[in-house]
Amino acid sequence: MIVYDLHCEAGHRFEGWFGSSSDFDAQRNRGLVTCPECGSGTVAKAPMAPAVAPKGNSAALETAPAPMRAGDAQSVANREMPAEVQKALKALADAQKKALEKSTWVGENFAEESRAMYYGERDEAPIHGSASIEEAKALIKEGVPVAPLPFPVAPPEELN
Repeated sequence: MIVYDLHCEAGHRFEGWFGSSSDFDAQRNRGLVTCPECGSGTVAKAPMAPAVAPKGNSAALETAPAPMRAGDAQSVANREMPAEVQKALKALADAQKKALEKSTWVGENFAEESRAMYYGERDEAPIHGSASIEEAKALIKEGVPVAPLPFPVAPPEELN
């Protein structure tokens, strides 16, 4: 899943989640990507600052992130976020990080691995990965216990 910061012709900034860059292009070309504030279909990717992990991915950042302000690449608000919202988002991000510490990345095999555990074909273990919307809906329909992560997770091979 790729998260893009987007903007419309009126300058409204918002976030969009897509399966790939080509999914974004295809949806935009079909008129499916519109500004949630004004409804404009003239939408483009906004400049984004990449999230660069420490070399080796072993050193955790000990400092709190800078407050999100209007215009920040990662902000989806058009004004400074209240301190309590920033605090809540940080707590949620910390909780996700802790939950993923003992979880194994299974990548595109998430749906298959989840089903195998649910049907007793393999031992249960905490896993995370990626699934298409259709795969996620099918898992839910089957009763397989899954949940989306609140924040995107980069595959280990994309980290340096």
